[in-house]
Amino acid sequence: MKEAASTMSEDTAMDSQDSRSIPHLVSDAVNQLAKLVGNELELARAEVSAKFSDAGRPAALLGVGAVIFIPALVMLLMAAATGLMHAGVSVPIAYLIVGAIAMVISLALLLIGMNGLSGDALKPTVTLEQVQRDKAAVKEMMR
Repeated sequence: MKEAASTMSEDTAMDSQDSRSIPHLVSDAVNQLAKLVGNELELARAEVSAKFSDAGRPAALLGVGAVIFIPALVMLLMAAATGLMHAGVSVPIAYLIVGAIAMVISLALLLIGMNGLSGDALKPTVTLEQVQRDKAAVKEMMR
């Protein structure tokens, strides 16, 4: 008797699931898609926040390094220019040589620092991969 009652309740449950209208099914799908988009946005927000906190350390190191480096660099450049002048190079040429070398070195350091702050380093890759998987799943569900 219990088996018959349970079979009847299962049949009734299946009939109620099968008899759901198309608008109701579409509404459910839209609600699930909205939840999915909300979850993806939350994931993106969390990942971007983590990426920015990761970028904070290289940016701080660049700033502190520049502040400490500038006075030392000025002293070293003056000493190098003075050394060239004592070696017989004219004053303007000595400053030009030392300035050009310092510029090349500083450009190299700036490029290295900027690579740590590039858009690729800050891109929310985990979220983008999840969105691609969700997109594929939605396409599969629509078939």
